[in-house]
Amino acid sequence: MTKFLFKHIDNSGLIVFRIIFGLLCALEAFGAIFTGWVKRTLIDPEFTFSFIGFEWLQPLPDYWMYVYYIIMGLFGLFIMLGFKYRFSMLTFALLWTGTYLMQKSSYNNHYYLLVLLSFIMVIMPANRYASIDVKLKPSLKSISMPNWCKWVFVFQLFILYTYASIAKIYPDWLDTTVIAILMKSKASYPIIGELLQQTSVHYILAYGGILFDGLIIPLLLFKPTRKYAFFASIFFHLFNSIVFQIGIFPYMSLAFSLFFFEPKVIRNIFLKRKSLYKANEISIPKHKTIMLSLFSIYFLIQIALPIRHHFIQDNVLWTEEGHRLSWRMMLRSKSGRTKYTIINAETNAVIPFRIDDYLTKKQQRGAKSKPDVIWQFAQHLKKEFAEKGITIKVFVKSYVSINGKPKKQLIDPNVDIANEEWHHFKHHSWILPSEDN
Repeated sequence: MTKFLFKHIDNSGLIVFRIIFGLLCALEAFGAIFTGWVKRTLIDPEFTFSFIGFEWLQPLPDYWMYVYYIIMGLFGLFIMLGFKYRFSMLTFALLWTGTYLMQKSSYNNHYYLLVLLSFIMVIMPANRYASIDVKLKPSLKSISMPNWCKWVFVFQLFILYTYASIAKIYPDWLDTTVIAILMKSKASYPIIGELLQQTSVHYILAYGGILFDGLIIPLLLFKPTRKYAFFASIFFHLFNSIVFQIGIFPYMSLAFSLFFFEPKVIRNIFLKRKSLYKANEISIPKHKTIMLSLFSIYFLIQIALPIRHHFIQDNVLWTEEGHRLSWRMMLRSKSGRTKYTIINAETNAVIPFRIDDYLTKKQQRGAKSKPDVIWQFAQHLKKEFAEKGITIKVFVKSYVSINGKPKKQLIDPNVDIANEEWHHFKHHSWILPSEDN
């Protein structure tokens, strides 16, 4: 195994991936500004729902988040050009992780993937060819890389797609209920809108999604099916880009194909002046034990996180406990009707309250149906009133529908949510069982 991982192979795929990756990072950052995403998500809200434990991580005041994203975009360009590569890559990784953790109103598995990829790219020798760094320091130039540089990406993608496929195998996906709901909002699309409402199309998308996620990595690894799998990837990711409008991520997913094709093919298309590495050098570093241990820990965490919900009481679709960081992508539609009641703990008087005064419409959607967001909002209210010298209790009546089913009561209305503790790996008793009502 050691010889396999540290055997040198041609680095054409990694070099081209770095260029595409940096460009896409820059487009994501600048695009977030020009589409108004930064303003809607990070500037307009009074506060943001950060990941629990990162409440201290809030957006910069006024319009400084524009500067934040401009800097992030510039580092994306530096990555593309291979300029001060490791510093640029690490800075982008930290900035992107910061913006990911400071808000979850726009939570997306693809954002999480970019966090992981950014830190993986920090350790990659991706600036050893076709980079400004090589022009400034020719001794950096190399046409090869250790084999592990390829297989880190392959294994990460295998975990992602496998869990995404398995998560879809549940009744509401298999009977196309989820797909039908998702496609209903696309009815106004020109040309394809009406087609997307067809039941037969829903079945193709539902079962095609399971098969694609479950088989794409093995089919790309197997040379006889590689070309067909690549064309299927093009269709799948362009479809997602057009229908779901999820930014750079379909194109980044296509860029991963670079790690599956023969280096000669990549070189002939993108790097015609580059020499093709043909040696079979095995270079085992002195720190290989530490390196392999860190990779083992990382991938064990990646394997464990998506199954943690099986060890937490009730259905993750209902409780959301164990939902995030688990590659559970577009699996359900949730809507809710929620009422927050604030009580003065000393006088037992009801304090008048309008949710519109605190949350944007987008934030309200999470505060109506997601237990962790409901809990965080109660904590925010508690803190705000405490600053005024008032101790409060917060009671919540929440009725939630999953995948168009009749609404059920989500939160125990008799529990003061403001004074409950949060547990990352444990069920919360104030979330009512999904079987009730």
